[in-house]
Amino acid sequence: MPVSPNQGSTGGGDAVTLTGSHFTGTTTVRYGSRQATSFTVVSDTTTDTITPSGHGPVPVSVTTPGGTGTVGTFYYLPPPSFRLDPPPAGPLGGGNTVTLTGVGLYTTSEVRFGTQAAVFTVDSDGQLTVVVPAVTSAGPVGVTVRARGGIASGVTYTYLDSPSITVVTLDSGPVDGNNLVVITGTAFSYTTGVTFDGTPAISYRIASDTEIDALLPVGELGPADVSVTTLGGTTTASDAYTYLGRFAVLGGQSVTNTGLSSITGDLGVCPGVSLTGFPPGQVDGSIHNSDADAVAAHADLITTYNNAVGQIPDASIAGDIGGLTLPPGVYNAASSIALSGTLTLDAQGDRNADWIFQVGSTLTTATASHVLLTNGATARNVIWLIGSSATLGTDTDFAGRILAQTSITVNAGVTVNGQVLAIDGSVTLDTNRITRPW
Repeated sequence: MPVSPNQGSTGGGDAVTLTGSHFTGTTTVRYGSRQATSFTVVSDTTTDTITPSGHGPVPVSVTTPGGTGTVGTFYYLPPPSFRLDPPPAGPLGGGNTVTLTGVGLYTTSEVRFGTQAAVFTVDSDGQLTVVVPAVTSAGPVGVTVRARGGIASGVTYTYLDSPSITVVTLDSGPVDGNNLVVITGTAFSYTTGVTFDGTPAISYRIASDTEIDALLPVGELGPADVSVTTLGGTTTASDAYTYLGRFAVLGGQSVTNTGLSSITGDLGVCPGVSLTGFPPGQVDGSIHNSDADAVAAHADLITTYNNAVGQIPDASIAGDIGGLTLPPGVYNAASSIALSGTLTLDAQGDRNADWIFQVGSTLTTATASHVLLTNGATARNVIWLIGSSATLGTDTDFAGRILAQTSITVNAGVTVNGQVLAIDGSVTLDTNRITRPW
């Protein structure tokens, strides 16, 4: 090629070699009407030049004492321009592919993200496919493209840290989902997916870089992993959420009701089949008489009971626990306990705070006794493990999930914000209001 390279920037400054004959004694080199910025006669057949500024295709001419001749044509190219197709962010480790679209990209010779050179493919004059290089620290960097027409810049790409999950609030809820939880952590701004045990959330909202609000999908009983995927990577918090059962009342051998009891949640019996008193009792949910759902709920009840019994106690309790204010923790009573007056459970501002009461024998509440939840405490996070039987006295206002090894008697006028679940024996109700707390 007599003019090499035969393309360059409109701003000039490109090194171009001319190949021909009789260059000795050259006095002038012109690109169109403009003189070359400089030239050097290397030999009678070769001259090195630096282009002046210009536009479009122009003839390249050389003047010697013998006259002026045209060597070839040089094409002035406009500077490239481009934009980065979304998403304009990705992981520190790079390796993801992005697309640059614009004009003047056909002669691209270099793409850089900050100081890091990227591998690229020229798809057309209007598009580059680029593999993002790795960096060591998060933050925005400038993207530059070098082509024959010049250097284009002014586009920003952001390298992202991997996300992290600190806490899920509330950390438990119904297996039928559709409840809202708040996921707190870091690097959430470019979130692309939220899953619970691999099932995508029904919907989610990126509230900030440190908070995601997610609507739960349907799940299976028990703990679930929570995963957040962003353009910076994926993080998983193992067993960060627990799916809880639908049942408000479950008896092992029977459930017997007297009066106008009201149950919000499912009602069931298993492995027994005796379920009486509905109506007049009302159930805002489904009734299960040793069907598949009841069998599964009974098995889950046993598992939950055994897991909670195995927790290491933080403190011991005994006698009458009325009048106490207890922070979150695992409390163990070697034998029976009573409750008269008010027991206060103080979450101290932690809505995920939980209490486990391991009662070796019986729980008995006095008339009009009360379990008070304060400072963010929730009934779903209070578990009463009763080694034999529980009896709730008349007009008691109770909170928490009662899991009794044998039987549960709920006397007249009692309100339970929680569950009443008996493993081996019966549940006896009398004009009560029992509400599953989720």
